[in-house]
Amino acid sequence: MRQVRYLFLAAGLAALAACGGEQEDAAPQEQAAAPDNGAVLASVLAGDHRADEERARDAYRHPAQTLTFFGIEPGMTVIEAWPGGGWYTQIIAPYLRSGDGVFYAAGFSPEGASERVQASLSAFKKAYLDKPDLYGDVRMSILGDGGDMAPAGSADVALTFRNVHNWQSRGAAEAYFKEFYDALKPGGVLGVVEHRADNAGLPRDGSSGYVYTDDVIALAKGAGFNFEAASEINANPKDTKDHPFGVWTLPPSRRSAEMRGQEDPTFDRAAYDAIGESDRMTLKFRKPIAADGALLE
Repeated sequence: MRQVRYLFLAAGLAALAACGGEQEDAAPQEQAAAPDNGAVLASVLAGDHRADEERARDAYRHPAQTLTFFGIEPGMTVIEAWPGGGWYTQIIAPYLRSGDGVFYAAGFSPEGASERVQASLSAFKKAYLDKPDLYGDVRMSILGDGGDMAPAGSADVALTFRNVHNWQSRGAAEAYFKEFYDALKPGGVLGVVEHRADNAGLPRDGSSGYVYTDDVIALAKGAGFNFEAASEINANPKDTKDHPFGVWTLPPSRRSAEMRGQEDPTFDRAAYDAIGESDRMTLKFRKPIAADGALLE
């Protein structure tokens, strides 16, 4: 009887080993190839949903290199502050969609907003929220004004493109950086691209549209972030920063008068158009891993 049991046991072990061997041999064939994020992003950038005018700005804004530097991947939850008309939204949202990610567009509150702001919010919703097959899970939220850009501790990355000068002018920069900190997960990334004032002798109040790198770093550190890296991806050495109407003299604004909408048809734009878009800092900050204390317990 004992010998029979040993025979059954031996047969069972042999069968198990055979199955394991088959699975081991089959595993390489069944395992799905890891997605090529670079190829996915390149496909989005080449997509028909982007107008030729918007695609032409890639030469100055370097979206593939910039988003890669910030570590953005499909499947993440990403916040873009003040996305405006959505130049970057058209790129980031479809890229996140490929991995079922979430995109928060953190803008103005509709409560008590001007007709212009209401129209802008409505246009953004129609362009992006109403097209989930293209843009995926896009959610409109509020930056400042008592709102939340995203649930606390929920976002992998928060981004701001050319907005800090506006926040300085409003006296809101410190509060907004703190909102970024609160919305990000421990270990989350804050990415900042901004017109760079360094070595230009410009005021520090954002009135020229240019901002000093050390001021941005101070704002981020004051909110609790660690400075991680800087990149020259969006640098433009042609930008002398001494333009008659600030950074808005350059493309894409191309202002030719002090007041927007009152352009001077005699203004010679050639030299400013030859510069292209502004010289920009590209900075990466990170919320400390143990920022909420929970991971230390």
